Amino acid sequence: MRQWEKLDVVIANAGFGVVGPLKKLSVEDYRRQFETNVFGVLRTIYAALPEIEKNKGNIAIIGSVSGWAASPSASPYNMSKFAVRALANAITPELRLSGVRVTLISPGFVVSDIRRVDNQGKFHEGAKEPIPAWLVMSTDKAVRQILRAIARGKRETIITGHGKALVFLERFMPWMLRAVFRRMAAGRGGYRREAKSS
Repeated sequence: MRQWEKLDVVIANAGFGVVGPLKKLSVEDYRRQFETNVFGVLRTIYAALPEIEKNKGNIAIIGSVSGWAASPSASPYNMSKFAVRALANAITPELRLSGVRVTLISPGFVVSDIRRVDNQGKFHEGAKEPIPAWLVMSTDKAVRQILRAIARGKRETIITGHGKALVFLERFMPWMLRAVFRRMAAGRGGYRREAKSS
């Protein structure tokens, strides 16, 4: 506002991941997750809304494919991203009445520091990337896709090929995804950051 005197687009991007099996988490872990991932997004929207409405702009909300497909040992993160997706779905028709577009961005794995942040929100610089490199999209490529979706006023965009595949399975073959997640839960029981963050 100080530099350009108007606001056309706001990107509500607040998030980190609280992970671990249900029995090793507490209600406070879930509350902390929602405080950032849901209420952080909501506060951004409220702060920007008067100017966005004035300019009939666009609100972009960063969700996740985890808001479509809930995986084991990530229930707080999954819940928060389902809530963000529900928020986007609910406010889209409301804000459209005043000329505001809402774009929900649902990425899969993108290069970022999110997997180096533990359940308490502490950053671990030396933490190794647990996801295979071939599965992680570069930040530059993801940003280009995100900005293109916002510019076109798309309702929702799934970022990454594996993200699109997961959403497809959740929508049309959920039984297959449930079978995969059952095997994952049986095979690992916990999650990579559990030991250092619980």
